[in-house]
Amino acid sequence: MNADLTNCSLCPRHCHADRTKGAGACAGGVMPRVARAALHFWEEPCISGTRGSGTVFFSGCPLKCIFCQNEKISHQNFGEEISSKKLAGIFQMLEDAGANNINLVTPTQWAASIREALDIYRPHIPILYNCSGYEDVDTLKMLEGYIDVYLPDIKYADPVLSGKFSGVPDYPDIAFSAVREMLRQKGNPVLNAEGILQKGVLIRHMVLPLHVRNTEMVLDRVAGEFGTDVWLSLLFQYTPVRHFSGYPELNRGLTGRERDRAFRYLTEKKLLNGYVQEPSSNSLSFIPDFDLTGVRT
Repeated sequence: MNADLTNCSLCPRHCHADRTKGAGACAGGVMPRVARAALHFWEEPCISGTRGSGTVFFSGCPLKCIFCQNEKISHQNFGEEISSKKLAGIFQMLEDAGANNINLVTPTQWAASIREALDIYRPHIPILYNCSGYEDVDTLKMLEGYIDVYLPDIKYADPVLSGKFSGVPDYPDIAFSAVREMLRQKGNPVLNAEGILQKGVLIRHMVLPLHVRNTEMVLDRVAGEFGTDVWLSLLFQYTPVRHFSGYPELNRGLTGRERDRAFRYLTEKKLLNGYVQEPSSNSLSFIPDFDLTGVRT
């Protein structure tokens, strides 16, 4: 188990920071930092349903992609520190509000605190681990039995691109190893009678402008390593959140031609389980307000 915050190795960066004295590479200290906790209606239908997903947005991130849509929390570390006991209370509050699940967004750096909170109060609804895919397998093993649904990104199969945009050329091998462990724990999705995900793994991949070849490489490797029965959500939501100097392709959304090419390749690889996002999702209006809703109560 690698939950020692005095020598942190929770994420694949293995920065070995003493988080009791200062922040690690993820910007995390000891107590979990949360920016928002509320019902969220913009996930896949099997997650949000009609009642919403009880989403907890954590601050900090081990990956820090330059194009992150949640930059205020991932890069700027906005949020408020809370205890594991209060985090458990937030889980109960969201459950009482009718949430389909507890959706932990960017949870990696707080895995030990999340486990502690779930030991205090375990909701009677599924627990989702909504992450970048850049996960340490030992940390995932530490969470076995606590997480019902894994919702990982696989952002890159091209190590040059992952080094360029996220500073981690080892991302592809790390992410595919992590998803393999998630599938070992939970397998492919299982839905209830209402069509809501109860357990399993749903992979996400967001298409980046000018980099559809990376998408094709991801789909090739997903089909090759995990088979065509896996569930995959193909995302067209990329939206520039600021001007990116030196990366002109990131200053625009996807073109129709790029979306069509990615969708065609998905069908060619016979990855037909899951979802294809509507083009209208590429809007800043889908990014929630990080204003401590549900945190300051």
